[in-house]
Amino acid sequence: MTTAVATVRPALVGARQLGWVGAALGVLAWFITLPPATVRTPVPSLVLAVAAVAAGVLAHREERRLGRGAIAAGVVGGAGAVVATKSGVGNLEDVFVWSALFAAMLRFATPLIFAALGGVICERSGVVNIGLEGMMLMGAFFGIYGADVTGSWISGAIIGMAAGAALALVHAVWSVHLRADQVVSGFSLNLLALGITGYVFIAHYGDQGTPENVPRVPNVTLPLIQDVPFVGDAIGKANLLTWLALLLVPALTIFLFRTPRGLRLRSVGEKPRAAESVGVSVFKTRYAAVIASGCLAALGGVYLSIAFLGSFSQNLTAGRGFIALAAVIFGGWKPWGALGGALLFGFSSALAQRLPTFSEELSVLAQALPYVLTLIVVAGFIGRTRPPASDGIPYSKE
Repeated sequence: MTTAVATVRPALVGARQLGWVGAALGVLAWFITLPPATVRTPVPSLVLAVAAVAAGVLAHREERRLGRGAIAAGVVGGAGAVVATKSGVGNLEDVFVWSALFAAMLRFATPLIFAALGGVICERSGVVNIGLEGMMLMGAFFGIYGADVTGSWISGAIIGMAAGAALALVHAVWSVHLRADQVVSGFSLNLLALGITGYVFIAHYGDQGTPENVPRVPNVTLPLIQDVPFVGDAIGKANLLTWLALLLVPALTIFLFRTPRGLRLRSVGEKPRAAESVGVSVFKTRYAAVIASGCLAALGGVYLSIAFLGSFSQNLTAGRGFIALAAVIFGGWKPWGALGGALLFGFSSALAQRLPTFSEELSVLAQALPYVLTLIVVAGFIGRTRPPASDGIPYSKE
């Protein structure tokens, strides 16, 4: 038995490494045709793409998911390389300014990070939160409304988070206490938030829209880093909430996996009856997790209205809550994984913003890129990653 295990483990390790090598080759196949390398013949890229697909096929025998990823990376990398070599160098240099792309990625990813971390907390406790979209929307409107009325972005952020927490409390009552279908509850809250914010927005601001002089969350300038080539352009001047979102990732990881309270929260999402038997209140833990997720999602909405845009329009979030939920699934219900998913979607949004440089006709298709990527991620990962065992299952005391 020991010999068999020892024989299998090297094979698994080899297949895993081969899969990652294939994925890296697929990325490299496309990357060398982009600035600053800008190779103008597709031949080297196609060779790398074929090697990536071959590595993926070999890895697929033991590591199916990673093997499929390597194959997809090879195909996409090869196709992207062919398109890049057919494009003008000037257009490529306009689109692929890496420092600007990285800075834009962080800006687009920040609201997704907040909402995805909220989704991680909520689902780790065993409650599915489809209502992230509505909680973000509540935070976006009431954040800018609060900042406008009080004259302070700090007060606006607090009011926005309170609005998201209030909506999350409704979700907690329905899904935890009344044991309603959590998916239906979440969708209902999204519609409720759309109605509330739309009505109050029109009633208070009318056709004039939000004022232009609303206090905004400041940017943070890093004096020493700002003058460093590439790094300074990418992160030398980022919004305060962007840094807060990035700092929350390791903080939440430590909380979930290194503290007793985090262990209790995870136990409620995995084995709620066992947790109840040792004195952990399932209802209180789930209520706290759902409300915390509402605060975090609302903070993502606050970023959109009083940090990123400085204004509000109806349905401002435009599906970002669902993209954040896809980032949670992509990341395997872990904070660092959710960060990776949010950055991936943020990069796709940043790239979509620049793709119309090639042609005006691409502008409409480019706007759909983040949503198409969401569908691909959900279709590829749902059912292949393991959520918390009691996620979405209402709990009732015996």
